[in-house]
Amino acid sequence: MATVNLGRIKPIFKGAYAGGTAYVVDDIVTSGNETFICIQAGTGNATSNASYWTKLAAKGIDGTNGTDLTSTLTTQGDILYRDGSGLQRLAKGTAGKALVMNSGANAPEWGDVGGGLLQIKRAVYTTVGSSFNSTSGAAVTPLAVTITPTAANSSFWINSVMRFSYSNHDTTVKFNVSDSQVGSTTAIFPETTSSGSSAVGNQFFGYGSYASDGNVDNYWLDQGIINGMYTPSSNNANARTFTITARNNTQGTVKWNNTQTNNNMQSASANSWIEVWEIANGIYS
Repeated sequence: MATVNLGRIKPIFKGAYAGGTAYVVDDIVTSGNETFICIQAGTGNATSNASYWTKLAAKGIDGTNGTDLTSTLTTQGDILYRDGSGLQRLAKGTAGKALVMNSGANAPEWGDVGGGLLQIKRAVYTTVGSSFNSTSGAAVTPLAVTITPTAANSSFWINSVMRFSYSNHDTTVKFNVSDSQVGSTTAIFPETTSSGSSAVGNQFFGYGSYASDGNVDNYWLDQGIINGMYTPSSNNANARTFTITARNNTQGTVKWNNTQTNNNMQSASANSWIEVWEIANGIYS
């Protein structure tokens, strides 16, 4: 029976090209980061000689001018992006920061998480029976919160509950909030109501007398509430202290967190507090 020589039925990989090696058809070698297959047997014929070699796989363009990833990315956590000239490195951000688009909307950067509640600070006034008397307006320093904004353009939602009593039923008192960067007793929530000679003026939210006579005066514990959104006219990332301010009329004084008279049956006491929420820019309008 006749024998038929089919020759090689598959290519043989020979590794890197060597000038002194004899190669035959279908040998595969590498040279210069490229791959070649032999099309004619021979020795000493470089892979650039098209009579002996055909290129199977060509390498890509060498990375230059910011297109080489190994030279662009240098540190763990780096992020790669492209600008108008080529690939660029964005170094890793700090804890709590998020990847956002810059103001020009043409490149990423690290920034605060957009939107929402950024932080909350709270102070509680627990002292019972402290007296207050200021007909011109004064800060209630135990009801104060200092907050350092996480952003320079935040707004602040301020909540406060104040528990107090009057020395008599003709006493009136009003409350507001001050910003330390504006003034220690300057109201940040102006009110435009008019006032009489014995009332407490505008720029304070009011709680009037309760018009009762007799011993019931001694056991009345009122509750005042202030809440509102405040965006400073001169905004920045510096610390601010928000403080409750108060002003009473000339008819009496105010006692904090307690009824005017204490006994085991009719009296009551409670805590007052102020809470400040930092709100990201653009959430409230």
